[in-house]
Amino acid sequence: MLTTVGYNHQSRQLEPSLAETSTPRVLTILSSVLEKLVARNDRLRACLSQQLDELSLSSARLGKSFNAFHGVRAPNISIPKYLERLYKYTDCSPSCFVVGYVYIDRLVHRHPDSLVISLNVHRLLVTSVMVASKMLDDEHYNNAFFARIGGVSNAELNRLELELLFLLDFGVGVSSRVFEFYCLHLEREMMFNGVGQKIERAIIPSALDDVTEISVDDTQSSSPPQIVD
Repeated sequence: MLTTVGYNHQSRQLEPSLAETSTPRVLTILSSVLEKLVARNDRLRACLSQQLDELSLSSARLGKSFNAFHGVRAPNISIPKYLERLYKYTDCSPSCFVVGYVYIDRLVHRHPDSLVISLNVHRLLVTSVMVASKMLDDEHYNNAFFARIGGVSNAELNRLELELLFLLDFGVGVSSRVFEFYCLHLEREMMFNGVGQKIERAIIPSALDDVTEISVDDTQSSSPPQIVD
C-alpha cells in the first residue's frame, strides 16, 4: 500500500521545498512541449469550429472525451508557472512529471478526436501528476492538498481522478523501458529546438511554503508512438 500523507493545518505549516531553488530540467522541457501542443491544438480547434459553423453543424462533433477537464476559460497561470507550482509544493519527484506526460499522451492516443487545449491542460496536468505520484512516490500528499495547489476543489479533483482512470482503462503502469523511451522523446524535442537538455532520471525527495491560492475554475499530439509495456 502507498502511504498517503495528509495535510494538517494545526500540526504542520507549509515549508519551502528543498529543491525549489533549482527547477528540474524536465519541467522546462515538458513546458515547451506542452505549450507548442496546446498552441497548435487551439488553432486547430478554432479552425474546425469555424468550418463546422459554416456548414451549420454543431461543434459538438468535436471529441467530448476530455470535457470533464474543460474550464469556462483558460486560467491566467501559464503552463511553465503551473508546473513549477506543482513541483514546488507537492513534493513530487521529477519522474512524476514524465509519467504524468505518459498518461496525457495515452489519453490522446486512446481518444484521438479529443484535443489537449488551453481549456483543459491545467486540469489534465494536476490530475495526471497526482496519479503518477501515487504510483511512484512512497509518500505523497492527499487529493485535498493537490486540489489546493492545483486551484480546483477537492470534490472536482476526486471526479477528475476517476475520469482519468476510466479514460485510461486504469492503464497507469509505466515500465522502466517506457519511461526511458519518453525521456528520450522529450529530450529529442528540445534538440529539434536547438537546446540540448537531459531529463533527470532519478526520483529525488523534495518539501513546502505558504501557498498562494490560485484557481483554474474559470478555466495532434507532439508525442511518440505508443509502445506496449
